[in-house]
Amino acid sequence: MPSMRSTELGWTCMGSVPTIKALFKLALTAVEAAKAAQWLLCNSTNALESATFNLFPNLVAIGPLLASNRLAKQAAHFWNEDMTCLEWLDQQPACSVVYVAFGSFTIFNQTQFQEVALGLELTNRPFLWVVRPGLTKETCDMYPDGYMDRIGTRGKIVSWAPQPAVLAHPSIAGFLSRNSTLEGFLNRTCICDVWMNGLWFEKDENGVIGRDEIMGKIDQLINHREFKTRALDLKEKVMNSIREDGSSCKNFKRFVKWMQEKDGYGENVMKIQLGL
Repeated sequence: MPSMRSTELGWTCMGSVPTIKALFKLALTAVEAAKAAQWLLCNSTNALESATFNLFPNLVAIGPLLASNRLAKQAAHFWNEDMTCLEWLDQQPACSVVYVAFGSFTIFNQTQFQEVALGLELTNRPFLWVVRPGLTKETCDMYPDGYMDRIGTRGKIVSWAPQPAVLAHPSIAGFLSRNSTLEGFLNRTCICDVWMNGLWFEKDENGVIGRDEIMGKIDQLINHREFKTRALDLKEKVMNSIREDGSSCKNFKRFVKWMQEKDGYGENVMKIQLGL
């Protein structure tokens, strides 16, 4: 299992001290609950994290659960999805669009928000940017002067997007996001050093990721084909794990069989910890 930096632990990425403390307490509660569980089901696959599953044999990989039905309408989300972004993507060339989304919890100060905006502008590439309510504490004049006029139709900014459909769209070239995938806290070591299908942004002396850093890493990711090659290789391995004879599919069937063999479902369901 690759080493993790302490700054990459899930509860350290939330900014405010009260939020960090609340998430740390939640993590401790989950650890205690796991001690009583007979099964620890994880929304991951051996193909992605073999070292982790070898180190913790009690973890059972049954995912990724979205892989077989990634285009289905999601059951719940925080804000209304702007479906016009899919129509806009239909008009873009294949593998040309940078998709930018920072999740539900990230909050930028005004300086960082504007650096992201200017970095996207400097790429001269089409981009789809999810700017949800509350992404920055500013309520007006969020963008640099004249920004909307300069980007014109090259950029599409929405408050929320149907992310599985967006990521599956053929026009998408890359994904700029916070430090998480599969709705879990997979750290930069996995993405950048082990899988090598992504790049990490470096902050300057003021703790800000600058526009030139953003532009440079986006260009590097899209222009160097080895990133896409490795991503496609990972995709094939992940899809194989959820096929009928795949490791995740077998694990899930084994779990279902265990439930069916027990007397009554209620007691056993209470002894399952889902690590999704």
